[in-house]
Amino acid sequence: MPAITQSPDIGEPLEPLPREFAALMRPEIPGLIKEIGMEVQRTYPVYAHLFNGPHSDAIRQGVEQALAAFVERVADPGTNSALRDELLRKFGRVEAYEGRDLDTLLGAYRLGARVALRRAKIIGRTYNLSPTLILAFADALFAYVDELEALSREGYVMVQSRAVSDVAALRRQLLHLVVAGPPLPRATIAELCRDASWQLPAECTLVALRPPLAELVQAGLDRDVLADLSLPQPYLLIPGPLTADRLAMLGSALAGTSAVVGLTVPPAQAAHSIRWARRVLQLIDDGVVADAPLVHCEDHLTTLWLLSDPALVAQLAQRELAPLDELSGTRRDRLIETLRVHISTRAPAEQVGELLGVHAQTVRYRLRNLDSHFGDRLVDPDHRFALEAALRALHLGGRRTD
Repeated sequence: MPAITQSPDIGEPLEPLPREFAALMRPEIPGLIKEIGMEVQRTYPVYAHLFNGPHSDAIRQGVEQALAAFVERVADPGTNSALRDELLRKFGRVEAYEGRDLDTLLGAYRLGARVALRRAKIIGRTYNLSPTLILAFADALFAYVDELEALSREGYVMVQSRAVSDVAALRRQLLHLVVAGPPLPRATIAELCRDASWQLPAECTLVALRPPLAELVQAGLDRDVLADLSLPQPYLLIPGPLTADRLAMLGSALAGTSAVVGLTVPPAQAAHSIRWARRVLQLIDDGVVADAPLVHCEDHLTTLWLLSDPALVAQLAQRELAPLDELSGTRRDRLIETLRVHISTRAPAEQVGELLGVHAQTVRYRLRNLDSHFGDRLVDPDHRFALEAALRALHLGGRRTD
């Protein structure tokens, strides 16, 4: 802990906030992000689906940038805040796209400021800071919130000031509404569909794109494809299934841009489809799924399921593999790998040996060893299924497609 945190003299700043105060604030940012998110969702339930939807990462990044930029400004008043500014403008644009009054977002900002001030008061009592400093912090914080509000208002007005004839803006608004998740605001979507000359399909296919994008991507798309290519995680909505003609269109329009095709689903489930597609993009980055110009989610559903909750998989594996806990690392690993291949293939010892690169007799010895440790668990259907799921997930998590 910096020496400044132990000194009561910090409470008499010559400026609105002493630069050293940033050292007290930085460790609080992760906890504040979580607390602000919880308070905002509790007070403004309309935001719950955003915090848990396909744009959740961008939202948390915006909150983190807003808090971090304030702290860095205290440490260095000349700090550049361009990234924060753009994220805050995007918050305003999303509000306009989704048809909400801007007052809701501004109220959320002020609520976040109150949460931060509450935390500052706790820090003040902990480190014996003077009331003068806490008051200076409050003044600086709410002045900062005014700045955030102005930035989001810019983005909001930017969307609202567009002419109704701006079909591209209307279609982006439609895209945001559909992908925001259920319940879909039927009346709003019907009105936008009419104004944008677009028909809400019975099914749609979402496509997650990897930036940066070629400038000609938009021009190569079919006219009825909805797209937002300006987001940090750009994506498309294709009405209906991915037919051969649509596939050819994608291949031409993307021109080498990596993409993952989500499942074809009803519009009410579009948020799930794009979430799965983005997760596959992440698994490609992690080396779990092999990269290709166009990857299809439907080819990796089991992988998505098994790796959907790594912490839970770890708990399942710990429980199911507990009989091997007393063995040494190398011996335990060999038995686990033999068990994985044996359970997943149901093959005889000779074939398991070929897959593992060991003699069949070695496999038989290991299987007897496994029987002695697991007993009836290996023939119990529930335990056997749980074992296979855990072992497959662990194998996928440790695999790299080099």
